[in-house]
Parts: sequence; C-alpha cells; structure tokens
Amino acid sequence: MSHIIAKYQLHNNPSNIDAIAEKLAIGLTVGSWTDLTAEDQAHLEKFKGEVISKEIIDDAKGILNISIAYPKHNITPDFSSILTTVFGKLSLDGKVKLLDIDFGDYIKHFKGPALGIEGVRALLNVHDRPLVMSIFKGIIGRDAQFFETQLRAQALSVDIIKDDEILYDVPELPFEERIQIGKRVLDDIYETTGRRVLYAVNLSGPVFELPQKALRAKSLGANALLFNVHTYGLDALKGIRDLDLGLPILAHPALSGALCGSPDYGISYHLLLAKLTRIAGADLILFPVPYGSIELTERDAKEIVSDAIAESTIKRAFPVPSAGVHPGLVKRIIDDFGEDIVINAGGGVHGHPDGATAGGEAFLQAISHYKTGARGEAYDKAVALWGTS
Repeated sequence: MSHIIAKYQLHNNPSNIDAIAEKLAIGLTVGSWTDLTAEDQAHLEKFKGEVISKEIIDDAKGILNISIAYPKHNITPDFSSILTTVFGKLSLDGKVKLLDIDFGDYIKHFKGPALGIEGVRALLNVHDRPLVMSIFKGIIGRDAQFFETQLRAQALSVDIIKDDEILYDVPELPFEERIQIGKRVLDDIYETTGRRVLYAVNLSGPVFELPQKALRAKSLGANALLFNVHTYGLDALKGIRDLDLGLPILAHPALSGALCGSPDYGISYHLLLAKLTRIAGADLILFPVPYGSIELTERDAKEIVSDAIAESTIKRAFPVPSAGVHPGLVKRIIDDFGEDIVINAGGGVHGHPDGATAGGEAFLQAISHYKTGARGEAYDKAVALWGTS
C-alpha cells in the first residue's frame, strides 16, 4: 500500500460531507488546490490526500466518519511525523476524534514488541493460563528493606511484579539499587522454588538519558522495564525498543485519559493504548477494566484487547487488565478478554487478609477455579472480602 489511512469522526453539517472530506484531504497534505497553477497541481498530485470513505453516522447530530489516505512520501517512520501529519492541526479544529490508522505495509518500519505474548510466556515457562501481576503499594518514601520485603512477599506467588508508575529514581530507593535487590531476590526465588518471576523497574528521568539508563538496567540484571509511554511519547518508547535489550517492556497508560477520554475529541483508546503502543514496541499493555476503579467503557476495553492481539507482521502484545481488580473478578475478566492476558492487581493482592503472598495465590486459585472448578483457602477468603462479579 502506498498510503497510510486515517479514520476520523467529526461533527459537521451532513449535507456538506463531500466538501468537508475533500477539504480535509487537501488541507492536511498540500494545503490548497484550486488556487494552484496547473504545473503546481501536477507536481503536488502524488502528495495530495485522497478521500477513501465518508459516512453519515447520525444525521440529526451531524456525526460523520471520514477516512483519508496519506501518501507515504509525506511522512517519515516516526510517530511525531505520522501524528502531526494525520492529526496535528486538525486536532485543534473543534469536535474531531482520530479513530484509527491503517498502516498497511508501512508497519515494516517498526519492530513492534521484542518478545510479545509468546516470548514473555517463554521467559516465565507459563503457557496454559493467564499470568498474574502485582504492584508495589505504599512504597513512596520507603527504604530498601521495605522494598525487599514487599518484593519477596509478592514474588512467592505472582508471575510479574511492577513498580508503581509514580515511583521514580528517588534517594530512598534509587533505580540501580532496586534492580540489584530485585535480581538477588528473584534469583533466590528461582533457586528455591524453580519459578521465574519478572520485576519491571520504572524507567524514568530526563528523556535524553533514557537509552543509557535502559542499557545500565540491563547490565545490572533487570529482567523487565515499566515505561510511562504517554507522558514521554511513543517515539521515546520506540527508542528504548530499538536498543534490542531483550527485556519485556510494560507500557503504563498514565495521561492517556486526557488524550482519549472525550467521546468527541482526541484519539481513540484502542488506537493509542494498543495499536500505536504495540507498534512502538510494548510487550505488555496496561488498561483499566470497565468494572474496576477507573471509568472505561466495555467497548473501549475490548477494542484495546483486540488491537493488542490482532494478527500482524509484528508480535502480539499482552493485554493487562488493571485498576480495581480482585480475585472475585477473575472469571469475568477471562470471559471478556480470554486467557492470553496478564491480570494485574495492587489492592487485590496486598489487601488480602493473610498478606500479599496469599493475595497472589488467591488469583492463581481463582484462575484454577475458572479452569477446573477447584477452590482454595486463599481464594475463598478473597471472595469473602471482595465478593464475586
């Protein structure tokens, strides 16, 4: 395909849809058309946008969907170029939402996830169930001993542990020290139990220092990275992925609500959180469940999962349903999103009456209950505390 195709939803007069679509196609590429000389038009023809489709969604409300094809000549293989071209100044033009981008064969310029679903499963040697992830909680201002104790308690039962996204490279718990403690604890867990566990350290700091910091993390023994991609930008994630560290990257959705939350403005959740983030190189993509502690529609959540795991020339990314998750929600989560997921919880692990290790075990027992009907004490206590969906 010689173009990438962007799809928009906008509010305007339905009777003018043809003129509106053509104005978009020209305005976002060559800028003007009718005032150009024949010679200029001939030169610019191959750079001009093309209307691919136009549809009136709601005549009474004036809701229109329009798709525009942009020649590959017009862009470079970076997200700044692509998003500026297809949505830069248009994002300022009233009620317009970028719904989707079809990259076609242009996706060959992006590596996508280094490991993806299959690679992360291979690291952990877990192939037959959803994975379980937990989060450090109450960690701000704590020291190394607190960190190590909480890490070990979680690592005894879950598959992946991630830093809180608001834990940065702070004096009490420096980035490098967290990595070294994590390596020592997780190596000990492996030697004593045979279980591999990933710890995703939060890669943070000035953006131009991130590549060297990621390389340093690898050299110190980090086995996964957490990255607040939408506060840094998709190209920052792509830059980390292009280092070919061989470490899974967990993409956190912080700030995405400001970019996607409006039904009339911004970018669709599935495009930003899933498709673009996967193309940029995330192996795991966190998103809120629609029945947890953060508002997200069921449609948005299912579209995020669909884009994360859709067949492509790049690897599939692990969807990670999060936010307000507890063991009583496991059945609903698997029913909604399938088994190729990572179930992520903070309070649902740490809030268990018998502690974080039992909290992680309760999730594993909930998965076992879903698959085989078997129950366990940790799960039963969690159900008594939180109930079921």
